[in-house]
Amino acid sequence: MKAETILKDHLLKIIDLNDEQFSYVFSHFKPMSFKKGQAIIAEGDKVSCEYFVTAGCLKSFYINDDLKMFILQFAMPGWWASDYNALYNGIKATIGVDCITDAEVLCLSNADREKLCSELHAVEHFFRWRTNKGYVAAQKRLLSFMNNDAKHRYEELLNTYPQLYNIVSKQLIAAYLGVSRETLSRLYHG
Repeated sequence: MKAETILKDHLLKIIDLNDEQFSYVFSHFKPMSFKKGQAIIAEGDKVSCEYFVTAGCLKSFYINDDLKMFILQFAMPGWWASDYNALYNGIKATIGVDCITDAEVLCLSNADREKLCSELHAVEHFFRWRTNKGYVAAQKRLLSFMNNDAKHRYEELLNTYPQLYNIVSKQLIAAYLGVSRETLSRLYHG
């Protein structure tokens, strides 16, 4: 499926845009291709874009002072990724984004998103809806970490996103769940 079609379907699930409006919106996105393992955002980068995934899989991650990686998000087609703190606040990136597989994305600059939101109420509505949905998902994940053991979090991930297990290594899934690779192996075979 073409990137343009994927984005259009994604937007039209939430808002109404006619063909002319969508073409205008799409003209603000820049298609980009990345190879497996390639960094899109590295720690310390200036971040000016968010990325809508049209093919492949990305991960957003943080590496602490002890060099332990924590996966914040996997982003598959139809998902968005960036270091939003850096993007919105003009600070250097603390969150990395890279490619688990070869990936195709549509890059939308912060300036273009703001321009589109000021020009088209429907687009502003879409981004507000998306931000709210992301906030709710982050809250649910945090509550799951506070209330559930690793086995429950593992089963929750497996049930919610079964396709991840064909794309993402068990080491990365362990980093997402906040457990060691060995613990995940016990859960996986348990």
